[in-house]
Amino acid sequence: MASIYQLKQNFQNLLRPFVKRLYKMKVTANHVTLLALFGSLAVSAIIWQNAEIRWLFYIVPVWMFMRMALNAIDGMLAREFNQKSNLGAYLNELCDVVSDSALYMIFALAANVQLVVTVVILSIISEYAGVMAPLIGVDRRYDGPMGKSDRAFVFGVLGVMIAADIFLNFIDYILWAVAILLCFTIFNRIKNAIKEVKNG
Repeated sequence: MASIYQLKQNFQNLLRPFVKRLYKMKVTANHVTLLALFGSLAVSAIIWQNAEIRWLFYIVPVWMFMRMALNAIDGMLAREFNQKSNLGAYLNELCDVVSDSALYMIFALAANVQLVVTVVILSIISEYAGVMAPLIGVDRRYDGPMGKSDRAFVFGVLGVMIAADIFLNFIDYILWAVAILLCFTIFNRIKNAIKEVKNG
């Protein structure tokens, strides 16, 4: 199924000149990965500590876009400038899951808490389903329809809705849709990984 992730190549092409400058400045992929983690934790903490200031949710779409850029940059530094490492592999996956969970949980301030927790858990499982693919001999899966980039877009929109105090009655319905699409995502990642093994 279609996913925003499919736009990754074009996004990387736009970032490549900047990535080259970072490399010349001795910035490593792990530096960028950790920056994305600490930035996400900082955004989450700021909003949690100031729950009554709803306009702070405008930070969410801005940071989600910046995180997508940072995620692309750390991958490009690792692949294109020979910075792959065992530590980097762990940081890349674990930091993303922690960052996502921290950012998604702030929406419990404006939506059904159990529903938000469900989305967080399903998001973790979907990433785990992708990471497990190499265990059966194929590449990591990024299938949609609710991959990391898609979730970033949805939660960015939800952030705007909360900050602008509009369509708040629809937030829980949107989260239900995200949860259902995450189930499809998990299924697709498992199915396509197994199919790839059979066809290989």
